[in-house]
Amino acid sequence: MNIRVVLSVGALLLCAWIITRLIRTVRYPLREKVVLITGGSRGLGLVLARHICAHGGNVALIARDHEELARAKADLSPRGGEVLTIECDLLDTGQIQVAVRRVIDRFGKIDVLINNAGIIEVGPLEHLTPEDFNRAMCLHFWAPYELISQVVPEMRIWGGGRVVNISSIGGKVAVPHMASYSASKFALTGLSDALRAELARDNIYVTTVAPGLMRTGSHVNAKFKGNHDNEFAWFAASAGAPLISISADRAARKI
Repeated sequence: MNIRVVLSVGALLLCAWIITRLIRTVRYPLREKVVLITGGSRGLGLVLARHICAHGGNVALIARDHEELARAKADLSPRGGEVLTIECDLLDTGQIQVAVRRVIDRFGKIDVLINNAGIIEVGPLEHLTPEDFNRAMCLHFWAPYELISQVVPEMRIWGGGRVVNISSIGGKVAVPHMASYSASKFALTGLSDALRAELARDNIYVTTVAPGLMRTGSHVNAKFKGNHDNEFAWFAASAGAPLISISADRAARKI
């Protein structure tokens, strides 16, 4: 290969790295920003919403459970900012489209989209069904894809925005007994990384977050297959161990 080509490619890669570092070091002001969070009624999504409200931002929370959304709104309302809750099944494309339109109708824009909703199914491969894999792919990949497809054209009109995709360390390093989860998170990581360079030219910055184990109580909401007691025991112990997991509050501050 021509040495000039090698040097040119190297220079471009170095510039891209420097720009990425600069973008990451600039604090993003949240005051009066509108942030749409999926899975925002509990866990990491709710903690993120608390931080956003505390900094003067407005949040729109999407989740399936009406009662959890009501509790989240009661929690967030005194913290500052405006809170909109939307009951929505992210497995239904039509409901996603309606939810996005409701947010835009209410606030006039969406500055930040945080794809956070997720599901965890734990068990050996022989106990996982095609439906398990399909459900994980729909929630972790196709729902973010649909939301991005709905929001990005609007962000272009508004002059830019941010997309944050909450993937997982399981989307970079496959985890045994979590095949459906890892496969779908790998897909989300790939989509997110591909869009980062593509959308930057439109002043839309895409961030892929790959947290490790977090103490969010995920083991309570996870689904277990095979030997339920054994699967629950190892997952709950790992998710709650302070030495190998972090709190949702610490993770939210980093994001």
